[in-house]
Amino acid sequence: MPDAVIIDAVRSPMGRGKPGGALSGLHPAELLAQTISGLLARHDLDPGLVDDVITGCVGQAGEQSGNIGRMAWLAAGLPEHVPAVTVERKCGSRQQAVHFAAQGVLAGAYDIVVVAGGESMSRVPMGAARIGMDPYGPSVTERYAPGLIPQGVAAELVAARWKISREQLDAYAVRSHRLAGDAADRGKSDGEIVPVTLPDGTTVRADEPIRRGTTPRTLAGLTPSFTDDAMAARFPEITWSVTAGNSSQITDGAGALLITSERKAAELGLTPRARFAGFAVTGDDPVTMLTGPIPATRKLLERHGLDLDLIDHYEVNEASASVPLAWQAEFGTDPARLNPRGGAIALGHPLGASGARLMTTMLAALEATGGRYGLQTMCEAGGMANATVVERL
Repeated sequence: MPDAVIIDAVRSPMGRGKPGGALSGLHPAELLAQTISGLLARHDLDPGLVDDVITGCVGQAGEQSGNIGRMAWLAAGLPEHVPAVTVERKCGSRQQAVHFAAQGVLAGAYDIVVVAGGESMSRVPMGAARIGMDPYGPSVTERYAPGLIPQGVAAELVAARWKISREQLDAYAVRSHRLAGDAADRGKSDGEIVPVTLPDGTTVRADEPIRRGTTPRTLAGLTPSFTDDAMAARFPEITWSVTAGNSSQITDGAGALLITSERKAAELGLTPRARFAGFAVTGDDPVTMLTGPIPATRKLLERHGLDLDLIDHYEVNEASASVPLAWQAEFGTDPARLNPRGGAIALGHPLGASGARLMTTMLAALEATGGRYGLQTMCEAGGMANATVVERL
């Protein structure tokens, strides 16, 4: 079976996902279009050879409701005959898009795929597609009575189950900002980022959300974000430690990968940066919700005969600090390999685009350090997770 390989991976700068944020003035299709254009501009490749554009996006409402991958491709002035599809697996949407693309290449259905992810949370707020609606239905509500819970409460349950203190959560958040700031200040992330031009001609080149100088003391002054009387009564084991400071930030962002078969890359003179070494997807308890990366990692390792200790870089999405900390506690791996350039607490979590940001960062870090294998895993609403291993070439 031929390998599916990554030719390149790029991302936009991350902007705060609120009115006035660095990227908030740009339509989401335009943001993604510029990211895709930036990816293709780095290679001597006829875009008409692309078989499909597979895009991850969670908020498929409003300005993101028109199959954003297709609209972005057309907005970039690229050939009309190339199709696009937008997929949604909550926060893992973009990572799932990668799986579909690579698996399509492995199956012989594709030779060349552009995988994209975009989310403008300043313009399409989280949950916009279900305002005033019940997304669960009576049977799910009855099965998990008295009902499923917000992600922030799930993060509290994870902290309680793994006995992670408020001090540990805040210390991890400080680490995320410090590492992301260091990567930016030392130019480590420059090769990842495609500059984005706004309607007024301003060019955005750097990540906006990083808060340099964050300390445990400043975070300690924040109040828990998700407690209320009903939840406190339902979950007496929670000590209520999850705050805006130790959770992922709401963000605007986009990313794109170029994935081909090994044969097609050689035929076109393209140099692969990595190959896919394993995939897994799994479900877990939809109440705790954020624990899926643990069984997804186990499933991937067992299915592909991999040893976690031989993996050089772990990207575990920082939906909240309790998620990577619980994953780390469960596997007992080297903490220095976990999100070594910071994560979503510092850089933000643009939902359907986050898989692109993690993969792009991980690949760049493997190349910089000479590492061979990288593992990426992402918790997803509804209690699911994807896990992916790549091998640097």
